[in-house]
Amino acid sequence: MRTHAVKPEAEIRRLLPGAQFADAFRLEVADPSLDARRAAERVIGCSPQWIDMLLTLRNMVVAPFGLHTQGPPDQANHGMLGIFPVISQTPDRVVAGFDDKHLDFRIVVDVSTPAARRNVTLSTVVLTHNLLGRAYLATILPFHKLIAQTMLRQLAKA
Repeated sequence: MRTHAVKPEAEIRRLLPGAQFADAFRLEVADPSLDARRAAERVIGCSPQWIDMLLTLRNMVVAPFGLHTQGPPDQANHGMLGIFPVISQTPDRVVAGFDDKHLDFRIVVDVSTPAARRNVTLSTVVLTHNLLGRAYLATILPFHKLIAQTMLRQLAKA
């Protein structure tokens, strides 16, 4: 199964008004019973070891700057997906992410309405607040596309 870059839906940017970055990737799966929460758990809940290693390195680098190395638990209204607090969820959409002093981000997992084959879309939206946020975003963007597509492809393995 292949992931495809798609244009993020306009409403995704409304999650963080003024966001400087948004992207989306889509994968078709043959699971008519798949809802957004289960899809998000498969996509975000368990990452490959190389991504975990990158996250560990990221946490070591950003900790001296006072940036979060885990999602703040006080924002978790609907539990956690991996290290990310779930902000909202419906059967068709899960929104996770958190706000930090350098940037705010949201990860959105959308599942199309029930059909024999369902489209699962993984979107990311980022709002930077300062120079540190813009530098951080510029640093991670080269890795972001590969990570997002790899995480989405985990649906095919489940």
